[in-house]
Amino acid sequence: MAIDPSSIFSKLGAFTSDHDSIVSMNLFVALLCACIVIGHLLEENRWMNESITALIIGLCTGVVILLTTGGKSSHLLVFSEDLFFIYLLPPIIFNAGFQVKKKQFFRNFMTIILFGAVGTLISFGIISLGAKYIFEGFNLRRLDIGDYLAIGAIFSATDSVCTLQVLNQDETPLLYSLVFGEGVVNDATSVVLFNAIQSFDLSHINSGIALQFIGNFLYLFILSTLLGVLTGLLSAYIIRKLYFGRHSTDREVALMILMAYMSYMLAELFYLSGILTVFFCGIVMSHYTWHNVTESSRVTTKHAFATLSFVAEIFIFLYVGMDALDIERWRVVSDSPKKSVQFSSILLGLVLIGRAAFVFPLSFLSNLTKKSAHEKVSIRQQVIVWWAGLMRGAVSMALAYNKFALSNTKDKKNAFVITSTITVVLFSTMVFGLMTKPLIRLLLPSPKHLVRMASSEPTTPKSFIVPLLGNGQAIESNQSVPRPSSLRMLLTTPTNTVHYYWRKFDDGFMRPVFGGRGFVPFVPGSPTDRSNH
Repeated sequence: MAIDPSSIFSKLGAFTSDHDSIVSMNLFVALLCACIVIGHLLEENRWMNESITALIIGLCTGVVILLTTGGKSSHLLVFSEDLFFIYLLPPIIFNAGFQVKKKQFFRNFMTIILFGAVGTLISFGIISLGAKYIFEGFNLRRLDIGDYLAIGAIFSATDSVCTLQVLNQDETPLLYSLVFGEGVVNDATSVVLFNAIQSFDLSHINSGIALQFIGNFLYLFILSTLLGVLTGLLSAYIIRKLYFGRHSTDREVALMILMAYMSYMLAELFYLSGILTVFFCGIVMSHYTWHNVTESSRVTTKHAFATLSFVAEIFIFLYVGMDALDIERWRVVSDSPKKSVQFSSILLGLVLIGRAAFVFPLSFLSNLTKKSAHEKVSIRQQVIVWWAGLMRGAVSMALAYNKFALSNTKDKKNAFVITSTITVVLFSTMVFGLMTKPLIRLLLPSPKHLVRMASSEPTTPKSFIVPLLGNGQAIESNQSVPRPSSLRMLLTTPTNTVHYYWRKFDDGFMRPVFGGRGFVPFVPGSPTDRSNH
Protein backbone atom coordinates (compact mmCIF):
# COMPACT_ATOMS: atom_id res chain seq x y z
CA MET A 1 0.00 0.00 0.00
CA ALA A 2 1.57 3.29 -1.17
CA ILE A 3 1.79 6.28 1.16
CA ASP A 4 1.37 9.75 -0.26
CA PRO A 5 3.93 12.05 1.45
CA SER A 6 1.98 15.18 0.46
CA SER A 7 -1.07 14.03 2.41
CA ILE A 8 1.10 13.48 5.51
CA PHE A 9 2.58 16.97 5.28
CA SER A 10 -0.87 18.51 4.72
CA LYS A 11 -2.14 16.76 7.85
CA LEU A 12 0.92 17.92 9.77
CA GLY A 13 0.27 21.46 8.53
CA ALA A 14 -3.37 21.26 9.66
CA PHE A 15 -2.26 19.93 13.03
CA THR A 16 0.23 22.80 13.39
CA SER A 17 -2.48 25.31 12.46
CA ASP A 18 -4.88 23.83 15.02
CA HIS A 19 -2.16 23.86 17.64
CA ASP A 20 -1.40 27.52 16.90
CA SER A 21 -5.08 28.32 17.42
CA ILE A 22 -5.04 26.51 20.76
CA VAL A 23 -1.94 28.43 21.83
CA SER A 24 -3.60 31.72 20.84
CA MET A 25 -6.75 30.86 22.77
CA ASN A 26 -4.74 29.88 25.85
CA LEU A 27 -2.86 33.18 25.76
CA PHE A 28 -6.07 35.16 25.26
CA VAL A 29 -7.82 33.42 28.17
CA ALA A 30 -4.72 34.05 30.33
CA LEU A 31 -4.91 37.75 29.39
CA LEU A 32 -8.60 37.83 30.32
CA CYS A 33 -7.72 36.39 33.74
CA ALA A 34 -4.95 38.98 34.10
CA CYS A 35 -7.42 41.79 33.29
CA ILE A 36 -9.80 40.58 36.00
CA VAL A 37 -7.05 40.23 38.63
CA ILE A 38 -5.41 43.58 37.84
CA GLY A 39 -8.81 45.29 37.64
CA HIS A 40 -9.60 43.95 41.12
CA LEU A 41 -6.29 45.21 42.50
CA LEU A 42 -6.94 48.66 40.99
CA GLU A 43 -10.56 48.84 42.21
CA GLU A 44 -9.86 51.75 44.55
CA ASN A 45 -7.58 53.57 42.12
CA ARG A 46 -8.68 57.12 41.40
CA TRP A 47 -8.04 56.93 37.67
CA MET A 48 -8.26 53.32 36.46
CA ASN A 49 -11.16 50.96 35.83
CA GLU A 50 -11.40 47.48 34.29
CA SER A 51 -12.19 48.74 30.78
CA ILE A 52 -9.08 50.92 30.63
CA THR A 53 -7.04 48.14 32.25
CA ALA A 54 -8.10 45.68 29.53
CA LEU A 55 -7.38 48.25 26.82
CA ILE A 56 -3.86 48.94 28.17
CA ILE A 57 -3.11 45.21 28.53
CA GLY A 58 -4.33 44.72 24.95
CA LEU A 59 -2.05 47.50 23.69
CA CYS A 60 0.97 46.11 25.58
CA THR A 61 0.25 42.61 24.27
CA GLY A 62 -0.04 43.98 20.75
CA VAL A 63 3.38 45.63 21.06
CA VAL A 64 4.92 42.36 22.29
CA ILE A 65 3.35 40.38 19.44
CA LEU A 66 4.52 42.98 16.90
CA LEU A 67 8.10 42.67 18.18
CA THR A 68 8.07 38.86 18.28
CA THR A 69 6.55 38.51 14.78
CA GLY A 70 8.83 41.09 13.18
CA GLY A 71 6.01 43.60 12.63
CA LYS A 72 3.70 41.19 10.80
CA SER A 73 0.85 40.93 13.30
CA SER A 74 -0.36 42.50 16.54
CA HIS A 75 -3.21 40.25 17.68
CA LEU A 76 -3.86 36.67 18.68
CA LEU A 77 -7.29 36.39 17.10
CA VAL A 78 -8.57 37.74 13.77
CA PHE A 79 -11.32 40.31 14.26
CA SER A 80 -14.71 39.09 13.13
CA GLU A 81 -17.78 41.26 12.92
CA ASP A 82 -19.87 38.14 13.57
CA LEU A 83 -17.88 37.43 16.73
CA PHE A 84 -18.76 40.88 18.04
CA PHE A 85 -22.39 41.24 16.95
CA ILE A 86 -23.52 37.62 17.35
CA TYR A 87 -21.57 36.35 20.38
CA LEU A 88 -20.20 39.25 22.45
CA LEU A 89 -22.81 42.03 22.19
CA PRO A 90 -26.03 40.06 23.03
CA PRO A 91 -25.09 39.09 26.63
CA ILE A 92 -23.98 42.68 27.38
CA ILE A 93 -27.19 44.30 26.12
CA PHE A 94 -29.48 41.61 27.58
CA ASN A 95 -27.91 41.93 31.01
CA ALA A 96 -28.32 45.71 30.77
CA GLY A 97 -32.08 45.24 30.36
CA PHE A 98 -32.27 42.41 32.89
CA GLN A 99 -30.46 44.27 35.69
CA VAL A 100 -31.77 47.80 35.07
CA LYS A 101 -33.68 49.57 37.82
CA LYS A 102 -36.88 49.63 35.82
CA LYS A 103 -38.78 52.14 37.91
CA GLN A 104 -36.13 54.83 37.37
CA PHE A 105 -35.68 53.81 33.72
CA PHE A 106 -39.36 54.21 32.84
CA ARG A 107 -39.79 57.27 35.06
CA ASN A 108 -37.15 58.98 32.89
CA PHE A 109 -38.11 57.17 29.70
CA MET A 110 -38.99 60.28 27.68
CA THR A 111 -35.70 61.99 28.62
CA ILE A 112 -33.80 58.80 27.75
CA ILE A 113 -35.50 58.62 24.35
CA LEU A 114 -34.74 62.32 23.82
CA PHE A 115 -31.03 61.74 24.48
CA GLY A 116 -30.72 58.27 22.96
CA ALA A 117 -32.79 58.64 19.78
CA VAL A 118 -33.31 62.35 19.02
CA GLY A 119 -29.88 63.30 20.38
CA THR A 120 -28.17 60.57 18.36
CA LEU A 121 -29.90 61.83 15.20
CA ILE A 122 -28.67 65.38 15.94
CA SER A 123 -25.13 64.15 16.56
CA PHE A 124 -25.33 62.00 13.42
CA GLY A 125 -26.33 65.03 11.32
CA ILE A 126 -23.60 67.29 12.73
CA ILE A 127 -20.82 64.69 12.30
CA SER A 128 -21.96 63.72 8.79
CA LEU A 129 -22.26 67.31 7.52
CA GLY A 130 -19.08 68.44 9.28
CA ALA A 131 -17.10 65.53 7.84
CA LYS A 132 -18.42 66.17 4.33
CA TYR A 133 -17.54 69.86 4.22
CA ILE A 134 -14.20 69.57 6.03
CA PHE A 135 -12.81 66.38 4.49
CA GLU A 136 -13.35 67.56 0.93
CA GLY A 137 -10.14 69.55 1.43
CA PHE A 138 -8.19 66.35 2.20
CA ASN A 139 -8.21 65.14 -1.42
CA LEU A 140 -10.25 62.09 -0.42
CA ARG A 141 -12.51 62.50 -3.42
CA ARG A 142 -13.58 58.85 -3.34
CA LEU A 143 -15.67 59.42 -0.23
CA ASP A 144 -19.31 59.68 -1.37
CA ILE A 145 -22.43 60.80 0.50
CA GLY A 146 -23.03 57.25 1.75
CA ASP A 147 -19.53 57.18 3.26
CA TYR A 148 -20.08 60.48 5.07
CA LEU A 149 -23.42 59.31 6.47
CA ALA A 150 -21.78 56.06 7.55
CA ILE A 151 -19.06 58.06 9.34
CA GLY A 152 -21.82 60.01 11.10
CA ALA A 153 -23.45 56.77 12.29
CA ILE A 154 -20.10 55.24 13.31
CA PHE A 155 -19.05 58.18 15.47
CA SER A 156 -22.53 58.70 16.93
CA ALA A 157 -22.29 55.35 18.74
CA THR A 158 -21.17 56.05 22.31
CA ASP A 159 -19.57 53.80 24.92
CA SER A 160 -20.48 54.86 28.46
CA VAL A 161 -19.02 51.79 30.21
CA CYS A 162 -16.27 53.79 31.96
CA THR A 163 -18.81 56.21 33.43
CA LEU A 164 -21.25 53.49 34.48
CA GLN A 165 -18.45 51.68 36.31
CA VAL A 166 -17.98 54.79 38.46
CA LEU A 167 -21.63 55.77 39.04
CA ASN A 168 -23.77 54.03 41.65
CA GLN A 169 -27.41 53.59 40.68
CA ASP A 170 -28.56 53.56 44.32
CA GLU A 171 -26.74 56.82 45.14
CA THR A 172 -27.45 58.67 41.87
CA PRO A 173 -30.55 56.94 40.42
CA LEU A 174 -31.54 59.74 38.03
CA LEU A 175 -28.07 60.22 36.59
CA TYR A 176 -27.37 56.49 36.31
CA SER A 177 -30.67 55.79 34.54
CA LEU A 178 -30.02 58.62 32.06
CA VAL A 179 -26.44 57.56 31.24
CA PHE A 180 -27.33 53.89 31.13
CA GLY A 181 -30.60 54.21 29.20
CA GLU A 182 -29.16 56.66 26.69
CA GLY A 183 -26.20 54.35 26.07
CA VAL A 184 -28.42 51.41 25.12
CA VAL A 185 -30.86 53.44 22.99
CA ASN A 186 -27.91 55.25 21.39
CA ASP A 187 -26.23 52.00 20.33
CA ALA A 188 -29.49 50.68 18.91
CA THR A 189 -30.20 53.95 17.07
CA SER A 190 -26.67 54.10 15.62
CA VAL A 191 -26.82 50.51 14.35
CA VAL A 192 -30.32 51.02 12.91
CA LEU A 193 -29.12 54.22 11.19
CA PHE A 194 -26.06 52.46 9.83
CA ASN A 195 -28.11 49.55 8.47
CA ALA A 196 -30.67 51.92 6.95
CA ILE A 197 -27.87 53.84 5.19
CA GLN A 198 -26.46 50.60 3.80
CA SER A 199 -29.83 49.57 2.35
CA PHE A 200 -30.56 52.82 0.47
CA ASP A 201 -29.16 54.25 -2.76
CA LEU A 202 -28.04 57.66 -1.54
CA SER A 203 -26.45 58.88 -4.76
CA HIS A 204 -29.58 60.92 -5.53
CA ILE A 205 -31.25 62.12 -2.33
CA ASN A 206 -34.70 63.68 -2.57
CA SER A 207 -37.67 64.20 -0.28
CA GLY A 208 -39.12 60.79 -1.18
CA ILE A 209 -35.94 58.94 -0.19
CA ALA A 210 -35.68 61.02 3.00
CA LEU A 211 -39.24 60.11 4.03
CA GLN A 212 -38.63 56.47 3.14
CA PHE A 213 -35.45 56.54 5.23
CA ILE A 214 -37.32 57.95 8.27
CA GLY A 215 -40.13 55.44 7.80
CA ASN A 216 -37.67 52.55 7.62
CA PHE A 217 -35.94 53.81 10.76
CA LEU A 218 -39.23 53.97 12.72
CA TYR A 219 -40.27 50.57 11.36
CA LEU A 220 -37.04 48.95 12.60
CA PHE A 221 -37.24 50.73 15.95
CA ILE A 222 -40.85 49.77 16.74
CA LEU A 223 -40.80 46.19 15.42
CA SER A 224 -37.52 45.41 17.18
CA THR A 225 -39.00 46.54 20.50
CA LEU A 226 -42.20 44.53 19.97
CA LEU A 227 -40.24 41.39 19.06
CA GLY A 228 -38.23 41.64 22.29
CA VAL A 229 -41.39 42.11 24.37
CA LEU A 230 -43.17 39.18 22.69
CA THR A 231 -40.20 36.83 23.12
CA GLY A 232 -39.94 37.75 26.79
CA LEU A 233 -43.68 37.16 27.30
CA LEU A 234 -43.47 33.81 25.50
CA SER A 235 -40.68 32.66 27.82
CA ALA A 236 -42.71 33.75 30.86
CA TYR A 237 -45.81 31.91 29.67
CA ILE A 238 -43.96 28.66 28.88
CA ILE A 239 -42.04 28.57 32.15
CA ARG A 240 -45.12 29.48 34.22
CA LYS A 241 -47.44 26.91 32.63
CA LEU A 242 -44.98 24.01 32.42
CA TYR A 243 -43.21 24.75 35.74
CA PHE A 244 -39.87 23.15 34.88
CA GLY A 245 -38.61 23.63 38.43
CA ARG A 246 -40.61 20.68 39.78
CA HIS A 247 -38.26 18.32 37.92
CA SER A 248 -35.08 20.26 37.16
CA THR A 249 -33.94 23.80 37.73
CA ASP A 250 -31.35 23.29 34.97
CA ARG A 251 -34.08 23.23 32.35
CA GLU A 252 -35.66 26.53 33.33
CA VAL A 253 -32.26 28.26 33.55
CA ALA A 254 -31.28 26.84 30.13
CA LEU A 255 -34.61 27.91 28.63
CA MET A 256 -34.24 31.47 29.92
CA ILE A 257 -30.72 31.79 28.50
CA LEU A 258 -31.62 30.24 25.14
CA MET A 259 -34.81 32.28 24.65
CA ALA A 260 -32.93 35.46 25.54
CA TYR A 261 -30.36 34.65 22.87
CA MET A 262 -33.08 33.57 20.44
CA SER A 263 -34.70 37.01 20.66
CA TYR A 264 -31.48 38.58 19.36
CA MET A 265 -31.06 36.03 16.58
CA LEU A 266 -34.71 36.38 15.49
CA ALA A 267 -34.17 40.13 15.14
CA GLU A 268 -31.09 39.52 12.99
CA LEU A 269 -33.02 36.93 10.97
CA PHE A 270 -35.74 39.47 10.13
CA TYR A 271 -33.22 42.31 9.58
CA LEU A 272 -34.32 44.20 12.71
CA SER A 273 -32.26 45.73 15.52
CA GLY A 274 -31.01 42.91 17.74
CA ILE A 275 -29.81 45.43 20.34
CA LEU A 276 -33.29 46.85 20.97
CA THR A 277 -34.90 43.42 20.82
CA VAL A 278 -32.65 41.73 23.36
CA PHE A 279 -32.71 44.79 25.66
CA PHE A 280 -36.50 44.84 25.96
CA CYS A 281 -36.55 41.05 26.15
CA GLY A 282 -34.30 41.42 29.22
CA ILE A 283 -36.69 43.95 30.81
CA VAL A 284 -39.75 41.74 30.23
CA MET A 285 -37.95 38.60 31.44
CA SER A 286 -36.90 40.30 34.67
CA HIS A 287 -40.49 41.49 35.24
CA TYR A 288 -42.30 38.23 34.48
CA THR A 289 -40.12 35.20 33.68
CA TRP A 290 -37.64 35.64 36.51
CA HIS A 291 -40.43 35.50 39.11
CA ASN A 292 -41.78 32.23 37.62
CA VAL A 293 -38.64 30.18 38.29
CA THR A 294 -37.47 28.65 41.55
CA GLU A 295 -35.45 30.61 44.08
CA SER A 296 -32.21 28.81 43.21
CA SER A 297 -32.77 29.50 39.50
CA ARG A 298 -33.27 33.21 40.22
CA VAL A 299 -29.88 33.43 41.90
CA THR A 300 -28.27 31.34 39.14
CA THR A 301 -29.68 33.36 36.22
CA LYS A 302 -28.93 36.72 37.82
CA HIS A 303 -25.26 35.87 38.32
CA ALA A 304 -24.95 33.93 35.04
CA PHE A 305 -26.16 36.88 32.94
CA ALA A 306 -23.96 39.33 34.87
CA THR A 307 -20.88 37.10 34.48
CA LEU A 308 -21.39 36.57 30.74
CA SER A 309 -21.79 40.32 30.25
CA PHE A 310 -18.70 41.09 32.33
CA VAL A 311 -16.46 38.63 30.45
CA ALA A 312 -17.76 39.85 27.05
CA GLU A 313 -16.96 43.48 27.94
CA ILE A 314 -13.41 42.62 29.03
CA PHE A 315 -12.95 40.50 25.90
CA ILE A 316 -13.98 43.41 23.65
CA PHE A 317 -11.70 46.00 25.28
CA LEU A 318 -8.78 43.58 25.32
CA TYR A 319 -9.16 42.82 21.64
CA VAL A 320 -9.65 46.48 20.64
CA GLY A 321 -6.32 47.25 22.34
CA MET A 322 -4.49 44.56 20.38
CA ASP A 323 -6.20 45.27 17.07
CA ALA A 324 -5.37 48.99 17.30
CA LEU A 325 -1.78 48.19 16.32
CA ASP A 326 -2.60 46.32 13.11
CA ILE A 327 0.47 47.27 11.06
CA GLU A 328 -1.15 46.81 7.63
CA ARG A 329 -3.59 49.68 8.07
CA TRP A 330 -1.06 52.06 9.57
CA ARG A 331 1.40 51.31 6.76
CA VAL A 332 -1.09 52.60 4.15
CA VAL A 333 -1.36 56.02 5.83
CA SER A 334 2.27 56.20 6.96
CA ASP A 335 3.24 58.44 4.04
CA SER A 336 0.94 61.23 5.30
CA PRO A 337 0.99 61.16 9.14
CA LYS A 338 0.08 64.84 9.41
CA LYS A 339 -3.08 64.34 7.39
CA SER A 340 -3.96 61.27 9.47
CA VAL A 341 -3.64 63.26 12.72
CA GLN A 342 -5.74 66.10 11.26
CA PHE A 343 -8.37 63.59 10.10
CA SER A 344 -8.63 62.06 13.59
CA SER A 345 -8.57 65.44 15.37
CA ILE A 346 -11.42 66.78 13.24
CA LEU A 347 -13.53 63.70 13.92
CA LEU A 348 -12.87 64.01 17.65
CA GLY A 349 -13.81 67.70 17.53
CA LEU A 350 -17.05 66.86 15.69
CA VAL A 351 -17.83 64.27 18.37
CA LEU A 352 -17.42 66.90 21.10
CA ILE A 353 -19.55 69.46 19.24
CA GLY A 354 -22.21 66.95 18.21
CA ARG A 355 -22.53 65.75 21.80
CA ALA A 356 -22.85 69.24 23.27
CA ALA A 357 -25.32 70.28 20.56
CA PHE A 358 -28.04 68.06 21.96
CA VAL A 359 -27.26 67.27 25.63
CA PHE A 360 -27.68 70.81 26.97
CA PRO A 361 -30.64 71.95 24.78
CA LEU A 362 -32.55 68.69 25.27
CA SER A 363 -31.85 68.76 29.02
CA PHE A 364 -33.36 72.25 29.11
CA LEU A 365 -36.46 71.02 27.27
CA SER A 366 -36.74 67.99 29.55
CA ASN A 367 -36.48 70.16 32.67
CA LEU A 368 -39.40 72.31 31.45
CA THR A 369 -41.68 69.27 31.81
CA LYS A 370 -40.49 68.46 35.37
CA LYS A 371 -42.03 70.12 38.42
CA SER A 372 -39.96 68.85 41.36
CA ALA A 373 -36.30 69.84 41.61
CA HIS A 374 -35.00 66.28 42.15
CA GLU A 375 -36.50 65.17 38.80
CA LYS A 376 -34.68 67.89 36.86
CA VAL A 377 -31.24 67.35 35.33
CA SER A 378 -28.88 69.81 37.02
CA ILE A 379 -26.08 71.51 35.10
CA ARG A 380 -23.51 69.28 36.83
CA GLN A 381 -25.43 66.17 35.83
CA GLN A 382 -25.69 67.52 32.27
CA VAL A 383 -21.90 67.84 32.13
CA ILE A 384 -21.53 64.22 33.28
CA VAL A 385 -24.11 63.02 30.71
CA TRP A 386 -22.19 64.96 28.03
CA TRP A 387 -18.88 63.52 29.22
CA ALA A 388 -20.20 59.93 29.42
CA GLY A 389 -21.07 60.02 25.72
CA LEU A 390 -17.69 61.29 24.51
CA MET A 391 -16.07 57.85 24.62
CA ARG A 392 -16.22 55.61 21.58
CA GLY A 393 -15.81 51.84 21.75
CA ALA A 394 -16.40 48.48 20.14
CA VAL A 395 -19.65 49.39 18.35
CA SER A 396 -17.86 52.17 16.45
CA MET A 397 -15.01 49.78 15.62
CA ALA A 398 -17.36 47.05 14.38
CA LEU A 399 -19.38 49.45 12.20
CA ALA A 400 -16.18 50.93 10.75
CA TYR A 401 -14.93 47.44 9.91
CA ASN A 402 -18.25 46.61 8.27
CA LYS A 403 -18.19 49.63 5.97
CA PHE A 404 -14.52 50.37 5.31
CA ALA A 405 -12.32 47.41 6.24
CA LEU A 406 -13.95 44.25 4.99
CA SER A 407 -13.87 45.30 1.33
CA ASN A 408 -10.31 46.57 0.85
CA THR A 409 -8.07 47.39 3.79
CA LYS A 410 -5.26 48.68 1.54
CA ASP A 411 -7.43 51.36 -0.06
CA LYS A 412 -6.22 54.75 1.21
CA LYS A 413 -9.74 56.05 1.84
CA ASN A 414 -10.66 52.98 3.89
CA ALA A 415 -7.34 53.02 5.75
CA PHE A 416 -7.82 56.68 6.74
CA VAL A 417 -11.29 56.05 8.17
CA ILE A 418 -10.25 52.86 9.99
CA THR A 419 -7.08 54.33 11.54
CA SER A 420 -8.99 57.49 12.51
CA THR A 421 -11.66 55.35 14.19
CA ILE A 422 -8.96 53.47 16.10
CA THR A 423 -7.30 56.75 17.13
CA VAL A 424 -10.57 58.30 18.34
CA VAL A 425 -11.53 55.11 20.23
CA LEU A 426 -8.14 54.86 21.93
CA PHE A 427 -7.85 58.57 22.75
CA SER A 428 -11.41 58.95 24.02
CA THR A 429 -11.31 55.77 26.11
CA MET A 430 -7.84 56.34 27.54
CA VAL A 431 -7.89 60.12 28.10
CA PHE A 432 -11.58 60.75 28.78
CA GLY A 433 -11.92 57.42 30.58
CA LEU A 434 -8.99 58.14 32.89
CA MET A 435 -10.49 61.53 33.78
CA THR A 436 -13.98 60.15 34.45
CA LYS A 437 -13.52 59.20 38.12
CA PRO A 438 -11.91 62.52 39.17
CA LEU A 439 -14.51 64.50 37.18
CA ILE A 440 -17.47 62.72 38.80
CA ARG A 441 -15.96 63.09 42.28
CA LEU A 442 -15.46 66.80 41.57
CA LEU A 443 -18.96 67.46 40.21
CA LEU A 444 -21.10 65.21 42.40
CA PRO A 445 -21.68 65.68 46.12
CA SER A 446 -20.18 63.28 48.66
CA PRO A 447 -21.97 59.96 49.29
CA LYS A 448 -23.42 61.33 52.56
CA HIS A 449 -25.17 64.13 50.72
CA LEU A 450 -26.32 61.70 48.05
CA VAL A 451 -27.87 59.37 50.62
CA ARG A 452 -29.63 62.29 52.28
CA MET A 453 -30.92 63.50 48.90
CA ALA A 454 -32.14 60.03 47.96
CA SER A 455 -33.93 59.56 51.27
CA SER A 456 -35.78 62.85 50.82
CA GLU A 457 -37.09 61.82 47.41
CA PRO A 458 -40.30 59.85 46.98
CA THR A 459 -38.28 57.11 45.28
CA THR A 460 -36.12 55.42 47.90
CA PRO A 461 -33.68 52.60 47.21
CA LYS A 462 -36.10 50.23 48.97
CA SER A 463 -38.71 50.87 46.31
CA PHE A 464 -36.27 49.99 43.53
CA ILE A 465 -37.02 46.30 44.07
CA VAL A 466 -40.41 46.93 42.49
CA PRO A 467 -40.09 45.95 38.82
CA LEU A 468 -41.42 47.83 35.81
CA LEU A 469 -43.03 51.09 36.85
CA GLY A 470 -43.25 50.11 40.50
CA ASN A 471 -45.73 47.25 40.14
CA GLY A 472 -46.04 44.72 42.93
CA GLN A 473 -46.66 44.20 46.60
CA ALA A 474 -43.65 46.16 47.82
CA ILE A 475 -45.04 49.56 46.89
CA GLU A 476 -45.02 51.74 49.94
CA SER A 477 -48.17 53.50 51.07
CA ASN A 478 -46.78 56.95 50.35
CA GLN A 479 -46.17 55.95 46.75
CA SER A 480 -49.73 54.97 45.90
CA VAL A 481 -50.82 56.61 42.69
CA PRO A 482 -54.22 58.35 42.83
CA ARG A 483 -56.68 57.58 40.12
CA PRO A 484 -56.60 60.29 37.45
CA SER A 485 -60.02 61.86 37.24
CA SER A 486 -59.70 63.82 34.03
CA LEU A 487 -57.72 64.52 30.90
CA ARG A 488 -56.28 67.53 32.68
CA MET A 489 -54.58 65.28 35.23
CA LEU A 490 -53.17 63.17 32.38
CA LEU A 491 -51.57 66.28 30.92
CA THR A 492 -50.32 67.67 34.23
CA THR A 493 -49.03 64.40 35.77
CA PRO A 494 -48.40 62.07 32.82
CA THR A 495 -45.96 59.80 34.68
CA ASN A 496 -48.34 59.07 37.54
CA THR A 497 -51.27 58.63 35.17
CA VAL A 498 -49.48 56.16 32.91
CA HIS A 499 -48.21 54.40 36.04
CA TYR A 500 -51.76 54.05 37.37
CA TYR A 501 -53.20 52.59 34.17
CA TRP A 502 -50.20 50.34 33.65
CA ARG A 503 -50.57 48.87 37.15
CA LYS A 504 -54.29 48.31 36.59
CA PHE A 505 -53.66 46.54 33.27
CA ASP A 506 -50.70 44.56 34.62
CA ASP A 507 -52.56 43.35 37.73
CA GLY A 508 -55.79 42.60 35.88
CA PHE A 509 -54.47 40.85 32.77
CA MET A 510 -50.72 40.48 32.35
CA ARG A 511 -49.65 38.95 35.67
CA PRO A 512 -52.47 36.38 35.87
CA VAL A 513 -51.40 35.11 32.43
CA PHE A 514 -47.63 35.60 32.46
CA GLY A 515 -46.84 35.49 36.18
CA GLY A 516 -44.58 37.88 38.01
CA ARG A 517 -44.04 39.12 41.54
CA GLY A 518 -46.45 37.42 43.98
CA PHE A 519 -47.70 34.83 41.49
CA VAL A 520 -46.75 31.20 42.16
CA PRO A 521 -45.98 29.06 39.07
CA PHE A 522 -48.85 26.97 37.72
CA VAL A 523 -48.64 23.31 38.76
CA PRO A 524 -50.33 20.85 36.36
CA GLY A 525 -53.00 18.81 38.10
CA SER A 526 -53.82 21.43 40.71
CA PRO A 527 -57.32 22.95 40.72
CA THR A 528 -55.98 26.51 40.43
CA ASP A 529 -52.88 28.25 39.29
CA ARG A 530 -52.08 29.02 42.96
CA SER A 531 -51.87 32.75 42.30
CA ASN A 532 -52.40 35.12 45.19
CA HIS A 533 -55.74 36.39 43.88
